[in-house]
Amino acid sequence: MGFLLRWLAAFILLAATFNPTEVNFVRWASTNWGGATPMIVLIGLLLLVAYVLFLTAVLRGIGSIGIALILAVFAALIWVLVDFGWLSLENPSALTWIALVAMSVVLAIGMYWGIFWRRLSGQLEVDDDNEI
Repeated sequence: MGFLLRWLAAFILLAATFNPTEVNFVRWASTNWGGATPMIVLIGLLLLVAYVLFLTAVLRGIGSIGIALILAVFAALIWVLVDFGWLSLENPSALTWIALVAMSVVLAIGMYWGIFWRRLSGQLEVDDDNEI
């Protein structure tokens, strides 16, 4: 359940920032810049804080090599889906959603990696504090 919540949070963050529909921060900010600048700046800064939190945890959890490996697996999966004819490269909207899912999975794995590794290996870190 913990992984799914992290994935959902990552997907919502990414999709709220940009997606192929008309409902996203990038399009809202570009069309309303003159009339709602303070609100756009506030929401943009809140999104930036969320990205910094996620990316800091991901880089500490799996590092840049882990990110590259997970994205490579997704690229290979997309290649297989295109090769079997189950996915078309002609649909940019579908490719955007696939990219959002891939990036959100990377963020979720990075956020969950420490928990998963401790469960898998049985290792404890010296920083662990049961009183928290």
